[in-house]
Amino acid sequence: MASKARIRMRRTPPANLGPMLTAARERTGLTQRRASIAAGMGRTYVCLIEGGHRTPSRVAAERLADVLQLTDQERAQLYAAAVTDAGYSHPARQAA
Repeated sequence: MASKARIRMRRTPPANLGPMLTAARERTGLTQRRASIAAGMGRTYVCLIEGGHRTPSRVAAERLADVLQLTDQERAQLYAAAVTDAGYSHPARQAA
């Protein structure tokens, strides 16, 4: 019996995404912990995104954009990097 599971390739975020998010977070005066709590996600996840080790889901990107009070240009950059089939945006989570 063949498995129908898809293997996703981990996507690497643009190099400038993490530093942009870190600068925005610092501009708002939030720690990673406070930003993650306000966005409803784990601090480790925020740390991985800022460190360039994870690409955020679209839902996570929207939450971070609001919490970090990103400019329109910063939002566009973050949304362009976000993925729609992983994490908080995974279709299975959307159906639940």
